[in-house]
Amino acid sequence: MKPVQYFSDEYLKQTRDATPEQILNYLEQFRLMQTNHAKTAPAKSKLISMKVPEDLLKTFKAKCETEGLKYQTQIKVLMKQWL
Repeated sequence: MKPVQYFSDEYLKQTRDATPEQILNYLEQFRLMQTNHAKTAPAKSKLISMKVPEDLLKTFKAKCETEGLKYQTQIKVLMKQWL
């Protein structure tokens, strides 16, 4: 979701006298903020469905629980390592 900027009436009164340079500076700062947000925003996830042998999943979940890990997160870690 993109951030929305709200301005108070007082702020709008103050900005009416802004110079073109001040306006450009504001717009550049806003652009940089958006760019930085896009770089740090988490990637979208896609829900998938796959069949896994029950004993494999049970053992994998048990090992993750023993190590204090969430099993779905560990699956993603293993996928990233493999790539």
